[in-house]
Amino acid sequence: MKYQLLPFCLLAVSVVLVSNVRAELDRPNVLLICVDDLRPELNCFGVDYIKSPNIDALAEAGRLFKRHYVQAPTCGASRFTLLTGQYGGGGNDALFQRAKQIEKDPKSVDPSMPAFFRDNGYTTVSVGKVSHHPGGRGGPDWDDESIPEMPLSWDRHLLPAGDWQHPRGSMHGLAHGEIRKDARDMDVFQAVEGSDEIYPDGLIVNEALEQMDDLASDEAKPFFLAVGIIRPHLPFGAPARYLDQYKDVALPPVPHPSKPEWKTTWHGSGEFMKYNRWGKDPNEDAEFSEEVRRNYAACVTYADEQVGRLMARLEEHGLRDNTVVVLWGDHGWHLGEHGIWGKHALFEESLRSPLIVSYPGIPDAGKETMAMVETIDVFPTLVDIAGLDVPNYVDGRTLRPVLDDPNASGQPAYAYGKKGSTVRTKTHRLIAHESGYLELYDQSAPDGVSRNFAEEDPEIATELLKLIKARFSN
Repeated sequence: MKYQLLPFCLLAVSVVLVSNVRAELDRPNVLLICVDDLRPELNCFGVDYIKSPNIDALAEAGRLFKRHYVQAPTCGASRFTLLTGQYGGGGNDALFQRAKQIEKDPKSVDPSMPAFFRDNGYTTVSVGKVSHHPGGRGGPDWDDESIPEMPLSWDRHLLPAGDWQHPRGSMHGLAHGEIRKDARDMDVFQAVEGSDEIYPDGLIVNEALEQMDDLASDEAKPFFLAVGIIRPHLPFGAPARYLDQYKDVALPPVPHPSKPEWKTTWHGSGEFMKYNRWGKDPNEDAEFSEEVRRNYAACVTYADEQVGRLMARLEEHGLRDNTVVVLWGDHGWHLGEHGIWGKHALFEESLRSPLIVSYPGIPDAGKETMAMVETIDVFPTLVDIAGLDVPNYVDGRTLRPVLDDPNASGQPAYAYGKKGSTVRTKTHRLIAHESGYLELYDQSAPDGVSRNFAEEDPEIATELLKLIKARFSN
């Protein structure tokens, strides 16, 4: 009798295996595009002097989130939340600290987003700056194979350094292999004639295109391809033709450009100010301020061109109809607001960044949403779209309701930094310092960030402080 059952058992096993293969083939690919220091300085966000046609086209084919907020105003901590779906440390070493914990006890750390997709049959590849270190490794030059920033996550994690010698050189590189040593000897912005490849992002995207070619050839497995574009991170360097597009463009005035007179998370823009500025200060020199802003804009358009190259190759392979594309900015960047040139503050400009999700069949494609969402929501959202069960260890929530209906509501957004934590509601932002001092801003009023309303509206401040305490009570 047991021999008669054997064919039926084999048939059952075959059906299960075929079903699993078919399920993998039906799952969408994922293309995650991370752009460093990208504030919502894009045409599709209403900044009409910016030239960003490729990102604008992506928004037209998907959902643009006008109120997306990151969890931390610094690269490493923000990318930790993207790649884990969890709140974490506030420093740039957040993922490396997680890696050390994995080394001590792998079972004590939940799988990252790429690890989750890899465990579910995806090939996972990272190119460029996806985690904090481009290429995802530690060591003096960020290329030590024995120190992965995200263990057990990537099938391949790559950074073509070219003339910049190593990932550390690429991170702060200028044209033709110039590497930052002493920042005082490196110009804060630069535009040199040449191809996209004379700056690091050209090489990053070339490698990403090669990886996409390889992934497209494997029809048996879906892929999770993450591409990290470095610009517009400091120093602002892009081929001259991108800056040429802004020569005669009239820039609007910087809103609320004065340093706050009360206690805040304001800082002296140290990351920016340490570069060679030819003795100029953009807070005191209006002409130089405009120069800085034009060079930032040039870097945005250069990054946009790289996005266009990725999308064009996706189309060439006929993969657009089965790929979820996410474009994400790792945090905002002040261009003079509050007298800051950089990130690292807990103001709106540091924490608001672009988020676009696009996939075939999305309802009301091209319609933006004002729903408030957070970076920690990206992981569960991609899992949900892929038809997988969202893991219970993520702190975020799927954005599927907002993707299905752009009029759906969001929820308050939380963030943290070295000086405290903050919550953003539809109308207000409260910043709670570790000392107990509170800043309250009315983000719905024209002059709502020009003074601290905490003493004028203590009831609102108290209610928002309760939200912060409840959110971070664990």
